[in-house]
Amino acid sequence: MLEFFSTFIAQNTPSLDSQEVFSRLIGRERLGSTGIGNGVAIPHARDPHCKAPIAGFLKLQEPIDFDAVDGEPVDLVFVLLVPEAADETHLALLAQVASVMNDTETRARLRRSESQRQLYDVLIQAIQRLGSGNQDG
Repeated sequence: MLEFFSTFIAQNTPSLDSQEVFSRLIGRERLGSTGIGNGVAIPHARDPHCKAPIAGFLKLQEPIDFDAVDGEPVDLVFVLLVPEAADETHLALLAQVASVMNDTETRARLRRSESQRQLYDVLIQAIQRLGSGNQDG
């Protein structure tokens, strides 16, 4: 799954190398799983060739073992790649993504989504709710 994301990102971002992206994401996982519980993982890494934050979201048909904190398999994966020097930005983005993905209703809506467009709309709405301070939970 991380290999798929790495290849996809590199194909769409010429400055990135898929093997390097994959290596950085795996390197981060070795420090400790980014599986935050409730079937969610937020793999993330810094990359010196990344010019601006890049995010991707995958809803897996079959949950996979991700060594998550609660031991549950993961089916919702939000991958984040940031520039090497983006320390504060990196942390702020991670906090935002975690807030969105920790929302029970957002997770349920993502799991019910049947198209890429629905997934995108659910995520955008959840991010907007977070930004306006109207988030439940």
